[in-house]
Amino acid sequence: MKHLPTHLVTALTAVTLLPNAALAAATELTLPHNLSPWGMFMGADIVVKAVMVGLAFASLVTWTVWLAKTLELARERSIAKRRLKLLESDTTLAAVEQDSAGKTDAVAQLIHSAVRETTLSHGMLSHGVFDDGFKERIALRLERVELAMSRRISRGTGVVATIGATAPFVGLFGTVWGIMNAFIGISEAKTTNLAVVAPGIAEALLATALGLVAAIPAVVIYNQLVRGVTSYRAMLGDASAQVMLLISRDHGRRGNVPVARAAE
Repeated sequence: MKHLPTHLVTALTAVTLLPNAALAAATELTLPHNLSPWGMFMGADIVVKAVMVGLAFASLVTWTVWLAKTLELARERSIAKRRLKLLESDTTLAAVEQDSAGKTDAVAQLIHSAVRETTLSHGMLSHGVFDDGFKERIALRLERVELAMSRRISRGTGVVATIGATAPFVGLFGTVWGIMNAFIGISEAKTTNLAVVAPGIAEALLATALGLVAAIPAVVIYNQLVRGVTSYRAMLGDASAQVMLLISRDHGRRGNVPVARAAE
């Protein structure tokens, strides 16, 4: 080209650069100006939008359950520790029953149930004998109360477990749907220009990202709540054992009749 005239070289250069300039102009026109998460959400398909909204709501539910159950566990553990301390002291069934009168916490329910069975069993015991039948009835009542209180404290954790298990797949569904729409757009536009492909794929991948944002905290929170509930159940087991020891101690000190009278 060095033998060509200068004006001819200039013309050829302009012709060579023209497709690139046109491509750049087309890219500028095709590429959305707002590729922020909110912009991609607004530009997404209605199905992908529904998936994103559902995942955001699931994440909100997860954090709400975490806050509510954390506060509930802290309160119940504090009350249980105080009542356990009383049960472990040199006290009587009448004293702990009076302290828990009108209360509905788990350890108070254990005490009320034991007192109720002691009252119902009055007159059925052999004088001076703490028989096995009475111990079995007390143990059965305490076990039922433990199970009921465990179910009550565990409410809500199943929702968090479900969110942690299903959120990634819901996000993946939104991604698959968005990529399908992106490929349909490529087919209709009859071009493989990245500016046409990239926005749809980015919107689709945002659904997967939201699925992980909802799932990862849910799994961590669920494991934390399970550990807290397990620890609380252990405290209820200790309380049941202390109630049994207290009834046995009262019976050994005073005989079977005063125990029932103390319960009244």
